[in-house]
Amino acid sequence: MRGWIAPAARPGTLECVEMPVPEPAADELLVRVRACGVCRTDLHVRDADLPPHRERVVPGHEAVGDLVAAGSDVAGPARGTRIGVPWLRGTCGTCRFCTRGQENLCPSSVYTGWDADGGYAEYVTVPAPYAYDLPPGYSDEELAPLLCAGIIGFRALRRANLPEGGRLGIYGFGASAHLTAQVALAEGAVVHVFTRSPAAQALALELGAASASDPYAPPPDPLDAAILFAPNGALVPAALEALGSGGTLSIAGIHLSDVPSLDYQRHLFRERTVCSVTANTRQDGHNLLAAAARHRPRATLAVYDFDRADRALDDLAAGRITGAGVLRVHPRRPS
Repeated sequence: MRGWIAPAARPGTLECVEMPVPEPAADELLVRVRACGVCRTDLHVRDADLPPHRERVVPGHEAVGDLVAAGSDVAGPARGTRIGVPWLRGTCGTCRFCTRGQENLCPSSVYTGWDADGGYAEYVTVPAPYAYDLPPGYSDEELAPLLCAGIIGFRALRRANLPEGGRLGIYGFGASAHLTAQVALAEGAVVHVFTRSPAAQALALELGAASASDPYAPPPDPLDAAILFAPNGALVPAALEALGSGGTLSIAGIHLSDVPSLDYQRHLFRERTVCSVTANTRQDGHNLLAAAARHRPRATLAVYDFDRADRALDDLAAGRITGAGVLRVHPRRPS
């Protein structure tokens, strides 16, 4: 099969190579990939912003495809079933975090496209307990961004403790943000978007945001909650200052540039809170997909042919993608 690798010895590069179709382990599914989202975490893997966990890893952790084989310990689903392959690939199941419903904090957790080969390939494996059933009514390309951008955004929204009908600020408006905004709007929130991109501002207003402005502009009214999607630590003080009393800032990125010094009175007093988001639990994924089935958020897509995966990541890095980037894969059958 063909697959794109991120060589640890050459950060910043992506290389398309021929490789064997993986064999599923006893507890795994083998999936023929139809589409894979292009996530900023893939960019961090390629550029070694995240420390390499595998020498020649295949990135990609928003893969949608058809089940073609299952390991000996897996009973169902049927061949041909559409399967979602997400970021979280495995946890120990026994540590204090796993046993209290916080498996995303498991110190032994492993991840698709970082610890194991991911969806920038024609075939990918996934442990059966970590695969997702997918809602109908979406194309493969529309589903792919839900598997990380959607799930992480959903967790960030819940971590932000937004009150019913409250005012939510969203900083950065890429793949995860524009899906999260649609869920928040469907749940009755008033959404204000802060982004430098004129195209992203226009998309935010089209989706129903009450306002869209520069990230350092004050909101029309104090915010009840905010989510920082942009990997820019300099926006943390601005977002905190935009919060009203008792507001929460939820930081959604796996990688963030340095945060400037905070002033207690301006940024934290009046019981304002800042929290981070670390990966997600499987339950977050099930909750997001259930919400997607109810609210029908739709990703604005920039679709790339599989042969242009390197261009897709370059465009993401340069801010040339509005909404979510997705690779369309046309897998060959294994010989």
